[in-house]
Amino acid sequence: MNENNTTIIGIDIQEKLCQMLDKKDSVENAKKLLQLASILNIDTILTEQYPKGLGSTIEDIKGFKTIEKTTFSALQTPRFLEELEKLNNKNIIIFGIETHICVYQTVLDLINKNYNVFVVCDCCASRKKLNHKTALRLMESYGAKITTLEICLFEFLKSSKHPNFKEIQGLIK
Repeated sequence: MNENNTTIIGIDIQEKLCQMLDKKDSVENAKKLLQLASILNIDTILTEQYPKGLGSTIEDIKGFKTIEKTTFSALQTPRFLEELEKLNNKNIIIFGIETHICVYQTVLDLINKNYNVFVVCDCCASRKKLNHKTALRLMESYGAKITTLEICLFEFLKSSKHPNFKEIQGLIK
């Protein structure tokens, strides 16, 4: 995987959804993944589920292309699908809230459209741990690859000789 054939998709990292989570680590990890996207200039799309009711994307991660939706799967929103197809990348790195609803349904649609899907499990969250874990198992059974933030960071680097090695390594220290 490299930055030239990959799109990062962030699902619904919104104010009210983040407040409902017990564990905030996933949101902090999501910020780091998006820092990677900025450093390496990786195509990125964020979604917002019904922002009038759930608030907008949290302040720390604004600045990326953001698409509003009311469907659980982002691919069921025509504007999102149009933007994704325009990028023409076959590898998708996806994360977000909630794992078992919007992330899950988006992943299934991506797999059905023959994308290579990588779910960054420690950048995803649900209100209940059981829902989170069950959704990860289901997505994997359908063909998604389950990965972690640190695996992603180093997969893009490939070597300590990468020109952005120190900067990216600094994200996990």
